[in-house]
Amino acid sequence: MPKKIRRLGVALALAAIGVHANAQSSVRLYGIVDAWTGYQRIPGNPGAAQMGGGGMSTSFWGFGGQEDLGGGYKTTFAIEGFFRPQSGQYGSYNGDAFFSRNAYVGIVSPAGTLTLGRQGSLLYLQSARFNPFYASFTFSPTINQLYAGLGTYPGYATDQGILGGTSWSNAIQYATPDFGGLNARVMYALGNQAGNDSAKKFATQATFSQGAFAIGATYQYLNFSATPGDLGNLLHGLQSQTAAQLGVSYRVRAVKLFGEYTYTGNRLLSGSFHVNMVQAGLAVPVGVGRVLASYAYSRDDGNLNKTRQTAALSYDYPCSRQTDIYAGYLYDHVAALSSGSTLGIGIRTRF
Repeated sequence: MPKKIRRLGVALALAAIGVHANAQSSVRLYGIVDAWTGYQRIPGNPGAAQMGGGGMSTSFWGFGGQEDLGGGYKTTFAIEGFFRPQSGQYGSYNGDAFFSRNAYVGIVSPAGTLTLGRQGSLLYLQSARFNPFYASFTFSPTINQLYAGLGTYPGYATDQGILGGTSWSNAIQYATPDFGGLNARVMYALGNQAGNDSAKKFATQATFSQGAFAIGATYQYLNFSATPGDLGNLLHGLQSQTAAQLGVSYRVRAVKLFGEYTYTGNRLLSGSFHVNMVQAGLAVPVGVGRVLASYAYSRDDGNLNKTRQTAALSYDYPCSRQTDIYAGYLYDHVAALSSGSTLGIGIRTRF
C-alpha cells in the first residue's frame, strides 16, 4: 500500500507540473484566407478577368506563442508565411520565401521587447494602419503607390515607391513598453556579408494613441552598394533611400478619418530625386457593414517626372466575427498612360 501511495503521489506531482507548464506557455495556429474575382487593368495595359488572392488582406498562415519565464519575462516567437489561394502557391509572389511574413524569436520584459529574425517593416505597418484599406495590395491607394510602385508594375517605367519590401530579413528590433498610449520601436537589418551594404536597413517609429485620436511617425533609411541588391537593374546606381511618414487617424462619432504624408528621397550616383505622396480616407458604417474610401496623390521630381492618382471605394460586410464579404473598385492613373482600374468581389475569413 505505501508503494502504491508513493506512485500515486509521483503521478499527481507530474500531472501538476504538466498543468503548470501548460498554463505558463501557449502556441496557436492562425491566419487569413482571402480570395477575390473580377476585372483588372494595369495603367497603360489592356485589362483582363482576374482571380486573385488577397483583395483586402494578403493570405497567410502562421503559428506563434509565448512562454512565461517569471518575473515579468517571456519568450515570444512567430513563424508566418504568405500563400496564394487562387493557385495554392506559397509566397505572395514567385520567388518569395516560404516564411516571408515573419520568422522571429525574442524576449518580452518589463523594459520592452527584443526580437531577432525576419520582421514586418515599420514603415509598411504604419502605412497600413493609417489608411482605411489597411494592407490591401488590391484596393489600398497607399499600399499600391508605396509598395506596388517602384519597378513592380510590368506595364510602365516608374521611379516611385518604397524599397526594402514589407518585411526585413536579419533584423533586430526593440519595442518600448506602452507609456500612457505612447510607444516606440527601432529596427536594424544587417547585410550579413563583409563589405556588402546592399541589404543594410534602419528604421524607427513612434505612435501615440489617446481615445479617438492616433498619430504615428516613421523614419526609414536604406543603404545600397553601386549594384543595388533590392532592385537589381531596375534603378541603376542607387546609393541610398530615405523615407519619412506622418500618419493620423481620428474618430468622429461613428466615422473614422485617416491621413498620411510620405516623403521619399533617393540618392543615385548620377544625382538625386524625391517623391511626395499624400493620402486621405475614411471608414463610414452603412448598415451592418462599412464603406471605405481613400485617395492618394504622388509626384516625383526625377527624370520621369511622373504624377500618380489612385482612388478606391469599397463596401465590407461582416458575415460573422471571422468572415466578411466585400466589393471594391480602384482607379489608378499614371501621367501619360491610359488609366488603370480594378473591380472585384471577394471573401475573407480568419482562423
